[in-house]
Amino acid sequence: MKLIKKNYNFSFFEPFIIIAFWALLFASPLLFGRFESQIEWDQVYQVWMNYLPLLALFLINRFILLPKLFFNSKKLLYFIATLSVIIIIGLGIYAADNNYSERSMHPSNMEMRGENPPPMFGERELPPPHIQRPNKGPRPIPLYANFLILAVLLVGFDTGLQISMRWANLEQEKFKIQKESVENQLAFLKNQVSPHFFMNTLNNIHALVDIDAEESKKAIIKLSNLMRHLLYDSEGKKTSIKKEIEFIESYIELMKLRFSNKVKIAIDIPSEIPEKSIPPLLFTSLLENAFKHGISYNKPSFINILMSFTEDYLHFEIENSNHPKNAEEASGIGVENTKKRLTLLFKNNFNFNISETKEIYKVTLKIPL
Repeated sequence: MKLIKKNYNFSFFEPFIIIAFWALLFASPLLFGRFESQIEWDQVYQVWMNYLPLLALFLINRFILLPKLFFNSKKLLYFIATLSVIIIIGLGIYAADNNYSERSMHPSNMEMRGENPPPMFGERELPPPHIQRPNKGPRPIPLYANFLILAVLLVGFDTGLQISMRWANLEQEKFKIQKESVENQLAFLKNQVSPHFFMNTLNNIHALVDIDAEESKKAIIKLSNLMRHLLYDSEGKKTSIKKEIEFIESYIELMKLRFSNKVKIAIDIPSEIPEKSIPPLLFTSLLENAFKHGISYNKPSFINILMSFTEDYLHFEIENSNHPKNAEEASGIGVENTKKRLTLLFKNNFNFNISETKEIYKVTLKIPL
């Protein structure tokens, strides 16, 4: 079965996104700051200090709240805890900002910075007549409000990223398990085919030993070649069409040793074989079934095998004389195994039909190349 889906590795994707995000965030005052001649590091450090609460919230959310609560089936408690942490940090920023503003407006601190202190209560300072009071612009967003907005976005981004990565990893595990299950089923079905075929062929050689010793030796050599194909050439997921056809022809030659000339066996395979590959041992069970149920020692019997190719498909057809079967013979696993393998290998992209009359049992198979 050709599994088209690729197995991507997400282990380095999440750390890359996180590192890139924080690197860009801390580099933003350097990239987008308006500096006239040189970088004013005091302003840059001030911006970085404002980012530290966000970094602390990120670390708490990623390494404590998400693994301990959200991904531990405690989602309500997670939202309460996250909101509480955001509010606590926001209150701390609000208190620190107010304290800094009060200290900045103290007269002694303004004098140290060379600024005029505000007038005392009751005093009135009039500006010079030639100076007009400028219009007030929009007030900047307070630090605590800015933190609250960014905190919600940051927690949402981090939580969504974690959920996405876990979902991707679960999909990868699910695909891996599905792939292993398919491979195990294929191996099981293939192992069922080989011993069954081996048992029937040994019975054929056993019957031939007492009749013709020389022919039995040739049969053993042919069986050895067939077993080599079963043990080595069929280990891979694909084998060449040419090798599979050689296997079919050797198998038929081996089976002919057991039957007289009254059994008519016809093979129609093109001389030009495409240089393509197919799953191994697809036709073995069908061949076994034809020789097992299509030949009678008392009645005329025949087996006709036809194989043809188009650009994208292989057509295989095998028909044999139909003889009554007893209950034991009718319970073979060959055809059922073939159906299961075809379903696992090609899903719905194949045709497998069986038609049966009183005289003829016919199987047609069409698979993609």
